[in-house]
Amino acid sequence: MMVDLLAPLAADAILVIGALSLLLVDLILPPGEKRILGYGTIGVLLAALISTFALDLSGEAVGGAYEGDALALFFKRGFYVSAILASLASLDFGAKIWPRRQGEYFQLLLYSVLGMSLLAGVRDLLLLAVAFELMGVPLYAMAAFSRKDKLAVEGGLKLYLTGAVSSAVTLYGMSMLFGASGSTNLAEIASAPSSPMLAMGVALTLAGMGFKLGVAPFHMWVPDTYRGSPPPFVVLVAVAPKIAGIAALTRLLLAGDGALLDSVSELLLLLAWFTVIVGNVMALPQDSVRRLLGFSGVGHMGLLLLGLTTGTAEGIAAMLFYVAGYIFTTAGALLVLSAVADEDGNDGLARFAGLSQRSGFLAFAMLVFLLSLGGIPFVVGFWAKLYLFLAAWGAGYQLSVLFIALVGVIGLYYYLRVSRAMYMTEPTVEGPISVDLGTQLAIALCLVFVVGMGLVPQPFVAVAETAASVLR
Repeated sequence: MMVDLLAPLAADAILVIGALSLLLVDLILPPGEKRILGYGTIGVLLAALISTFALDLSGEAVGGAYEGDALALFFKRGFYVSAILASLASLDFGAKIWPRRQGEYFQLLLYSVLGMSLLAGVRDLLLLAVAFELMGVPLYAMAAFSRKDKLAVEGGLKLYLTGAVSSAVTLYGMSMLFGASGSTNLAEIASAPSSPMLAMGVALTLAGMGFKLGVAPFHMWVPDTYRGSPPPFVVLVAVAPKIAGIAALTRLLLAGDGALLDSVSELLLLLAWFTVIVGNVMALPQDSVRRLLGFSGVGHMGLLLLGLTTGTAEGIAAMLFYVAGYIFTTAGALLVLSAVADEDGNDGLARFAGLSQRSGFLAFAMLVFLLSLGGIPFVVGFWAKLYLFLAAWGAGYQLSVLFIALVGVIGLYYYLRVSRAMYMTEPTVEGPISVDLGTQLAIALCLVFVVGMGLVPQPFVAVAETAASVLR
């Protein structure tokens, strides 16, 4: 009976068992011989990912606080894939930079992913709060894991401070939601009578989650954390926690009849507009490509908020397809960046000068990822933006579509700056670039999906539509 009740959490159980097993292995292994822990972490994540296809993870668990459905599976797969890509990039980096502490790093990664995985199917405020903290606390330590690097410590501190504020604001908002509805169940909260306390609770919870998403004006941690944190960690933090924030917001605002979304749709739309403006405008003067991609990511969160604002099945499906494309595009670009940056983390445009002559593979991959981020045909970013704009237009947000599309044109300029440096300028650094096998494999996987989803988007759109069909 207990097994049946916990069956929807089988993938999460794999993460827990795997993490504990790797902890025991870490205790046995001698210092300097811990590389196997990275392979073990990838194996655990692959097992969890496979379980989402091979096992029946549907149904309720934890007394109805969690529900396994198509939407939960969609987000879980996104988290596991993001973590696998980050882990592949961490293999050589960890063995070189912190050979004695690889176990701690991969433990933190697995437990953070566990928190994200639980958020995918959350239906109760208590589980939502616990999962959010389980996701966030390990990220603070991972951001500053290179403890002798001042930029890493600064980035980790900023992530911690904004995360602490995020948690405080989110929990205060949740307390008001409970006070207004008398329940922690999301569906019951959505059906509660409208009141000022309920509206304030939704607004505060939205603001608290806005920090995790990196939407303006809660984005101040993004560029500094990107710039200072270990490159493999940036691959994770740029993708997975943001998707987790989208998952949590989707579950909260579209629970029941979607009344909570209706109450804050105008605020959500305003955040989308402001986020797109801030992200694109602030990216323009950046010389650090990592900071440039950080502000670019802020702008993309605005597009996801537009999809969520529609509240329609088409809009949510388009948002989910955008999420899938964002995972591989952003992770791919940051993986190339980690390979191009020097040992001191310098990642200015000068490092990309003449990249096509130093590494044709890296230059081509980065060009494809930048085209996708800019929404140029026919890679996944083009279809993701097109479907999202069509869904928003059909939902009556024509002005928002026109405005956000116009502001998005700015992004083409700073993406083209990087492309121009790679193909139209002479190298400032001589010699080929050596890329470890794990990073090469991760970049190749991202390339395959970015191009494949661009050439044949329909199967992935169908999966997104199935996931969105469980809402409203």
